[in-house]
Amino acid sequence: MTTASARHILVASEEQANDLKQQIADGTDFAEIARQFSSCPSGRNGGDLGEFMPGQMVKEFNDVCFNEEVGVVHGPVKTQFGYHLIEVTKRG
Repeated sequence: MTTASARHILVASEEQANDLKQQIADGTDFAEIARQFSSCPSGRNGGDLGEFMPGQMVKEFNDVCFNEEVGVVHGPVKTQFGYHLIEVTKRG
């Protein structure tokens, strides 16, 4: 079965997610941004969610992790939890 590994940053607004995405594009470390701004407990680990299988995450998140390009920061992706920036780190 296919699995994916990802890290993410969860914030309350699309505007903040876009701002943080730009900071990452400009060279700020993803993990550092996650530690500072993510409201998810995974932020303490640089946003790392580890490895998971299809269906373990909410649909919008799952769709990115199993269909979009690996190693690229995707988002903002809106879920019931807020706005995510998602980087798929591995899929196999």
